[in-house]
This record gives sequence, structure tokens and C-alpha cells, in this order.
Amino acid sequence: MTKLKWGMIGGGDGSQIGPAHRLGAQADGLFEFAAGALDHRPVEGRAYAQRLGIAEDRAYGDWREMLEGERDRADRIDLVTVATPNSTHFEITKAFLEAGFNVLCEKPMTLTVEEGEEIVRVAEASGKICAVNYCYSAYPMVRQARAMVRNGEIGKVRLVVTNFSHGHHGDATDADNPRVRWRYDPAMAGVSGQFADCGIHALHMASFICDDAVDRLSADFASTIPSRELEDDAMVNFRMTGGTVGRLWTSSVAIGRQHGFDIQVFGETGGLRWASEQPNQLISTPVGGRTQIIEKGEAGLHEEARRLSRVAIAHPEGFPLAVANIYCDLADAIRGETRDGLPGAADGVRSMAAVHAAVDSARQHGAWVDARPPMFR
Repeated sequence: MTKLKWGMIGGGDGSQIGPAHRLGAQADGLFEFAAGALDHRPVEGRAYAQRLGIAEDRAYGDWREMLEGERDRADRIDLVTVATPNSTHFEITKAFLEAGFNVLCEKPMTLTVEEGEEIVRVAEASGKICAVNYCYSAYPMVRQARAMVRNGEIGKVRLVVTNFSHGHHGDATDADNPRVRWRYDPAMAGVSGQFADCGIHALHMASFICDDAVDRLSADFASTIPSRELEDDAMVNFRMTGGTVGRLWTSSVAIGRQHGFDIQVFGETGGLRWASEQPNQLISTPVGGRTQIIEKGEAGLHEEARRLSRVAIAHPEGFPLAVANIYCDLADAIRGETRDGLPGAADGVRSMAAVHAAVDSARQHGAWVDARPPMFR
């Protein structure tokens, strides 16, 4: 099978997310890393791209140069990943979609709901894929949990509780670190800090596993380090369209927690729990029965969990391979085989609507507000 050609914008030398994309995109031999505009500094970006093996004429100084350089090539890229600061996602994603490229955008897809709805419309008009990197939903055992819920194995879902909390921004003396500072700067991050950064992963996961959408929410935001303009801790209560009750906590000042992303789903006849720090295991408890551990790679898993598992039971598959699973689904979709679990532009705009709803609610001291984008009301 001929490899698809892939390009990347952002994710340069020293980036946190860049290596995960490069490992993920190339893990299964589905994509060739063919083009890149990897740094906001053109000279450094071109040099880094060439060190990674990109040909000199496809090592671009910025995204506009890359768009013009790739647009009319006979061997142009099949997919571009946008891994730049949040404030640039909309402009770049829209431009590449309009030029007929498939796009994988880092979250949040946009900074406003209006921009998100515009991306949905542009993607539909172009006929191209716009995916959003909610990569935690691509862990095999998360796909197992979604399949179990869909199959009625825990009955109707009553309650979902999720959190994404860490303590890596808890040091007030580290406030000027550029890798930290931008996340709490409205000019770079938008209207929300921690909720838009990590909380929407947890919210998307709740919607993904429960196969339902958030309808309304109530939020409490806090900036526990006073110099921060945006929140570093948030508590969000929500209700889903199907009646499920949701609870979400997200924090970046929970010192002692490393990567505290987990979710519990409680149904009429059973409960499930998954945690990113033990991603190979799904904990399942039937009502009145014993708790059991479902292991990645064991017999009897649903097809979506089997399909996205690469190594034998008891061997861990980590974050880069979850990203790789997004690229597997993208490769299939580009070739015409739609994958149900691939997060798309609709997921992106729903997340942004929830972010703005949470900001609005927090300003109203926790008032319940509509969390749906206008186009889906």
C-alpha cells in the first residue's frame, strides 16, 4: 500500500506535542513525513525540518509558504497537522480545508463558537476531513468502554464522573516560564485556561464513552495563583441530552498528581472506570457482582479495542500510540473507510461551545447555561 503524504505545522524543536505526532503518524507505515513549517522562526523551522529528513524544497518558513508550496504539487500532502498555538488554529485550518487538504487540528479547534461553526461549514463544503486530536479517545480500552456502553452491557448510563488534574503549574515562581505562561494569557489561549486546555479532554471523553452530547452545564472557576488572568482550576457539573448526570474537575495546581485523567461511568446494571496512568486496563463492576479487570489484548474484546491494539497482552501501549490510532483512523477515512470513533469538527465546535458556556456560567456564579453550539440547538 502506498504511503499517504503528511505535513505538519508547528510542533518544532522543544515542542511538547510535536514528537507524539511524528511518532504517531509514522508508527504504522501509513504516512510519509513529506512537508513541514515547524517553527515561527523561519530559519530554525527550515533547519529542523531538514534534520528530520524533509527535503529542502518542502521545509517551509511558515504555514502560508507551505500552503502555496503544496497547493499545486502533483505529490502534494494528503494530510496536514496543525500543532500551533491555539490562537492560530482557525485561520490555518480554514485555509488548508478551503485549498482541499485534509486537516488534523490540535485542540481547541478554535477560540470562538462562531469560528468553530465556520470550520464545520467549510469542512462540509470542501468534502475534506477535519479531525481534532482528542487522542485519549483512541486508547484501545476507551474504545472498549464505548462499545460496552453502546452494547448495553452496563444498562442506561445514569452518571459520569471525570477529571483531568495535575500539579505541574502549581509553582507560582514559575509564572514567567513561556511554556506555562501562554496557557493563562487570553491573547494566546482564549477565554479559558485550564478548562480549555485539559478539561475539554475530560468532557469529550464523557461524551465519547456515553455516546451522548452535553446539553447544559454549571461551572465554578478559580485562579489560585493571583497573577493568572485565566483559571487554573475548574469544577463543572453538566447534563447530557439523554439525561446522564455529569461531574468534572480539572486543575493544573493539584501538586502531587502527575497526569490525573480518569473517568467513571455508572449505569443501571454496572460501572466502568478507566485511567490514563493505567491505560491497558478497564475496570468493570456488574451490579451485585465482583469487580473485574479487562486487559488490553485479551480474548473477547470488542472489535474497536482489538483493531487498535498492537502488542501482546501485558505490554503497555502509551500516549504516542494513542495518537497513532488517530492517524490510523485518518488514513482509513482518507482512503474512504469511515471510522466512527474519529473526532471531527462537530466535536471541536461542541467543545468550544462548552468552554464559552462554562466561562459564562462561572461569571454568573454557577448559573446553569446552554452548552450547545447554536447550529446544533
